[in-house]
Amino acid sequence: MTTALLATVTAFLAAPRRLLVGADWVEAADGATFDSINPARGERLATVSSAGPADVDRAVAAARAAFDGLWRWVTPMERGSCLWRVGELILAHQEELAQLETLDTGKPLGLARVEVPAAAAMFQYYAGWCTKLEGSTRELSIPGLEFHAYSLRQPLGVVGLITPWNFPIVEAAYKIAPAVATGNTVVLKPAEETPLTALRLGELCLEAGLAPGVVNVVSGFGETAGAALAEHRGVDKVSFTGSTETGRLILRAAAGNLKKITLELGGKSANIVFADSDLDAAVAGSAMAAFFNQGEVCTAGSRLFVQEPVFDAVLDGLCAAAKAMRLGDGLDPAVQMGPLISAEHRRRVAGYVEGAADAGATIAAGGATLGPGWFHEPTVLTGAIPGMPVVDEEVFGPVVTVTPFRSDEEVLAAANATPYGLAAGLWTRDLSRAHWVARRLEAGIVWINTWQMSDPTVSVGGVKQSGWGYDLGPRALDGFLHDKAVVALL
Repeated sequence: MTTALLATVTAFLAAPRRLLVGADWVEAADGATFDSINPARGERLATVSSAGPADVDRAVAAARAAFDGLWRWVTPMERGSCLWRVGELILAHQEELAQLETLDTGKPLGLARVEVPAAAAMFQYYAGWCTKLEGSTRELSIPGLEFHAYSLRQPLGVVGLITPWNFPIVEAAYKIAPAVATGNTVVLKPAEETPLTALRLGELCLEAGLAPGVVNVVSGFGETAGAALAEHRGVDKVSFTGSTETGRLILRAAAGNLKKITLELGGKSANIVFADSDLDAAVAGSAMAAFFNQGEVCTAGSRLFVQEPVFDAVLDGLCAAAKAMRLGDGLDPAVQMGPLISAEHRRRVAGYVEGAADAGATIAAGGATLGPGWFHEPTVLTGAIPGMPVVDEEVFGPVVTVTPFRSDEEVLAAANATPYGLAAGLWTRDLSRAHWVARRLEAGIVWINTWQMSDPTVSVGGVKQSGWGYDLGPRALDGFLHDKAVVALL
């Protein structure tokens, strides 16, 4: 039995969803719209305005007017109070937001109910930072002269935020909260597949007292609204989360005015199970690493390496976990895995599995597509080797390759043999080994005896082709500030 929709959710879906520009909800300049689709059923959820370059121009102008007007001079305490109220409003509407997130993404409602409070926590964490953005003084070493030298940490201006479809409200919070906490104004372009909670969040930002133009939301497609935002000469920075391929396009588009860039990109994360680990915990954690959020996670543990003495036991446990997972509409409380985001994406994921099987890999569990909706079974592959796309490329679906290894040195070489470096994890009872291996894994974050644990205080950023800069934690603030040096002769 599926969860009944709240009346507020039904009403939100029934009304045309427009763009937030300044204080106004407006149609696209050319009247263009698109449908938001429920991936569990392939049915239309809502009609949404589709922004183009002219709409991005309007939103950037509104953000610039707010920045050049009062917002950059609003006191840190007032900025923090506004952000805290956004968090409170998210919590006050958490069931509504969770239902919208489940409808738009397909993910289980239980997961969405965890993510919505996590988004509120982002706003409230960064609310506390507003009063703690400090410069510093300098002692100069020029003989015979005295100076007073200090630095100011100041906002960049107008920031373009481009977020993905796998964690819509959380990713929006990741980016809006630190950008606004540091005194910037923003134009948010949510993924076209999942615009609904971003638009509702825009309403809550206005209700919380953020000045008109501080947060603008332009729903639309990457090749139109996203490209226009990335190349806009009035935008001082772009923060993007998504694929490495799209990150390269944004980097090129940003070259026009040399705007600053933060890129949180793709991953192909290695997950290592040593023979001395707690096998029950390692199996459960590895299943979560591979299949959490339908595997549509940039930090998914999609390459599982298992030490030979426990390989069969771990493989059997992982296959059993995959086969036991219940797929279905995320509004059903019993469902553990929802659909993939679109029919096109499901074809892509299925293509990786079919290609691996054709190349000699074995499908140990799963492998099938299901309907109605865009479902793909959690899939375990053995015998996949480097050179196969399923091993080398980001699948972004519920697919994991399982490979045996013997020594620490052997598995480190295999784990690091990828152009990506977003996350990695390992399971062992030997803490000396755990920290020795963690130092040598080429990744922005390493989990030991856990996976996918996230907190507002812990920065996330990739190495190699997994990105530039950071989300979360104090380091995220640096990406939205510049240091101004002031030197006065006494």
